[in-house]
Amino acid sequence: MTTPTRPTAKTIAAPNAARAISAPEHRPVTSLRGVGEALAERLAKLNVTTVQDLLFLLPLRYEDRTHIVPIGSVRGGERAVIEGEVLLAEVAFRGRRQLLCRIADGSGSLTLRFFHFSNAQSQALTRGTRLRCFGEIRRGPTGWEIVHPEYRRVATSEAGTTEEALTPMYPLTEGVQQGRLRQLTALALRDVAQHALTDWLPPTVLADAKLPSLREALEYVHRPPPDADVELLAAVRHPAQRRLAFEELLAHQLSLRLLRKQIQGDPGWAFPNKTSELVEQFIASLPFRPTGAQLRAWREIEADLFKSSPMLRLVQGDVGCGKTLVAALAAVRAVEAGFQVAIMAPTELLAEQHARNFANWLAALDIPLAFISGKRTGATRKRTLEDLASGAAKIAIGTHALFQEGVRFSRLGLAIVDEQHRFGVHQRLLLREKGLAAGRFPHQLIMTATPIPRTLAMTAYADLDVSIIDELPPGRTPVKTVALPENRRDEVVVRIRDACRQRRQAYWVCPLIEESDQLTAQAAEETAAALAEALQEVRVGLVHGRMHAREKEAVMLQFKEGSIDLLVATTVIEVGVDVPNASLMVIENAERMGLAQLHQLRGRVGRGSAESTCVLLYRAPLTEIARERLAVMRATNDGFEISRRDLELRGPGELLGTKQTGLMQMRVADLMRDADLLPRVQKVADWMLTEHAENVPPLLRRWIGKGEQFGKV
Repeated sequence: MTTPTRPTAKTIAAPNAARAISAPEHRPVTSLRGVGEALAERLAKLNVTTVQDLLFLLPLRYEDRTHIVPIGSVRGGERAVIEGEVLLAEVAFRGRRQLLCRIADGSGSLTLRFFHFSNAQSQALTRGTRLRCFGEIRRGPTGWEIVHPEYRRVATSEAGTTEEALTPMYPLTEGVQQGRLRQLTALALRDVAQHALTDWLPPTVLADAKLPSLREALEYVHRPPPDADVELLAAVRHPAQRRLAFEELLAHQLSLRLLRKQIQGDPGWAFPNKTSELVEQFIASLPFRPTGAQLRAWREIEADLFKSSPMLRLVQGDVGCGKTLVAALAAVRAVEAGFQVAIMAPTELLAEQHARNFANWLAALDIPLAFISGKRTGATRKRTLEDLASGAAKIAIGTHALFQEGVRFSRLGLAIVDEQHRFGVHQRLLLREKGLAAGRFPHQLIMTATPIPRTLAMTAYADLDVSIIDELPPGRTPVKTVALPENRRDEVVVRIRDACRQRRQAYWVCPLIEESDQLTAQAAEETAAALAEALQEVRVGLVHGRMHAREKEAVMLQFKEGSIDLLVATTVIEVGVDVPNASLMVIENAERMGLAQLHQLRGRVGRGSAESTCVLLYRAPLTEIARERLAVMRATNDGFEISRRDLELRGPGELLGTKQTGLMQMRVADLMRDADLLPRVQKVADWMLTEHAENVPPLLRRWIGKGEQFGKV
């Protein structure tokens, strides 16, 4: 198989129009025997609407029910299959109504206990009825018992016969039981035997990768033979599972490739390709020299701005590396070219920080700025909107309020999205569409202070160009990190007093313990009061998410100017706050937070020349994952290494912030576990786009559906 280095512009063909409607990918699940509208509605909650969907609803785990255990040999805690005759069944009232059924097999007897049952069920369990049961063996008041076992009646002719395959355990939804799903997947597999499910991967791909066919893979994962390697299946490393993971990764890669191609085909604004006097003037006005990494990223961005297709570039770098300055260079370039700029931040606090920085940096250049937030109303908001619509305001900085209906731009040429993983996909898409003018789309610059490991970036951001700022400004001292149990809180309070006596400043962060701004604000208020009582000579300030923007801004300004020594805050200060004199960060309940958030908070200190410390206060006992997180934080300040470990511990969905978008919601594949497949996936994607383009659309529909549209943003 020859692999071209890049996809050509060959037209992506539509799937064969003559394909029979009877194919599993098109047949509704209601075509299966016993599936009516009510059951179809419940299955839809599992994203199952066709026979194909049912086949791709894969088991979460497997149970071995291929051999029957004599009742006399059962052990507590094991899940076992037993078979015996009913000795008696009675409805008893022992604290609550329950059905008790005693069965025996000659080696011993055991009780089946049901708390939820029907009269018909109790009447069917007559003496002499032979049952096969499965469940967890536990010790009850009268010996061994199983509570709410799975069971069925067994005819004399099939007594002693066992299951021919491992039993799959599927994800469930209300009203659909495991037994029903097993019946339905059995019907779907039988359906595939009659109406072949098309394998969109060419045989050469399967042969090169030593992978089974689609039908072989599906039959194996739904009905593994008794001698299957259960540990390999549990680790999702069996060739049948790997074949499905490969196809899913390939579908995502192809989707992003096509989206990138589509975006590059959209018309954009080509900025004049000439030396920028305004950018040179801006750099000269700065009190510092940009780092080499900042200038390298800026040159990559500038080259994109000269093109007539819209830029779609991600700038990633560690906390404090200076991404905002690079964004400012791009904004100045856009203004000089006659365009407006929109800069969107996820929080009011970060948007306000950007507004202050841009106002200070651009004061000498006389570039009019506008600030848009949901909390600004009345005459001020009206005037701001008029300035944007007329083009009088050149740079708009704000929160998601930037894409609200009333906001109109005269000529938006550049959209900058900060902390992009905080936004839903639809929000970023709306900002892109808002910039559409005269048939042209704005350039997009996306920034993140959550560095993304290369393994993840090459898959999740295949539609983006990536610039990396891997150099911190000179003079930055690495932050020392220590983890202390909560019972050493008094020592931390003493450390704060010492830091403030040395005219340094400190943060004390109260995390989001409950999903409630009100409770978190209350916790922060109580902590601030307790610290003010313990440190009466220290000036204590408070910031939390329920405060009005003006209140937060006033407190932050006081802290920045040094009139507050200790700032007690919720995680609203996670991003955007820059106070060089702050040298001590205390994070309460650090064991509850993810690595990326801990690293972001730690990045609020160490911004000056003084040695800085981050204290992680934790409540024992620690879970294993919490222990690992704290160990990583103590071991390194490298955001890329922390991100790699965060990916291992939490998975890509949380790291990318895409759980709510569906973009990276993979059914089989796992980006860390299946990373070794990615190089081959990329080569096959290139090859299929040139040699088997007609297979691409149905492959995308199988795994992604309409999700590929989200990649436009």
